[in-house]
Amino acid sequence: MANIGYIRVSTQHQNTGRQHEDFSAKGITIDKLYEEKISGKNTDRPQLKAMLQYVREGDTVYAESFSRLARSTRDLLEIVEDLTSKGVQFVSLKENVDTSTPQGKFMLTVFAGLAQLERDTILQRQREGIDLCLSEGRAYGRPTAKISDTFATHYQQWKAGKIKAVDFMKAENLPKSTFYKLVKRFEEDTNK
Repeated sequence: MANIGYIRVSTQHQNTGRQHEDFSAKGITIDKLYEEKISGKNTDRPQLKAMLQYVREGDTVYAESFSRLARSTRDLLEIVEDLTSKGVQFVSLKENVDTSTPQGKFMLTVFAGLAQLERDTILQRQREGIDLCLSEGRAYGRPTAKISDTFATHYQQWKAGKIKAVDFMKAENLPKSTFYKLVKRFEEDTNK
């Protein structure tokens, strides 16, 4: 009988510290932890799959909230059904739901439905905003990063080995992901 922790954030830039603290604050000792930085839009997640294969009868899986385990009601209920069929309990700390009780099973269904409604509402508002922008001829989304006037100079210094990539990024005030996108675009434009 082991306490299994599952922690997930959606992107590499997000921090999992708060979820770790939630376990500690509730006095839960985690025997085995599965942690990943990946979208929860579906169940095709390496650590989730590994956790589902690992759990044994009598284990309890802890997650900070339903949304850490799954984004859709269907996925959440299927994961919990899989756990239940193996004799494994699921506890969601935020929603205070424990599937070892009939009330916990009922509340799981209700909260999962509410979480799905919230997610669908967000997506609907997002779609409405995009449609409005398109109908008005306005741009939407994150603005495209621009290559500055000093980019070519820093690029030449970097390629010549006079500065490191990190110095180049700092001089241009660019995060790593944007930096490499701009380098690629700059090289494509230069080689035309």
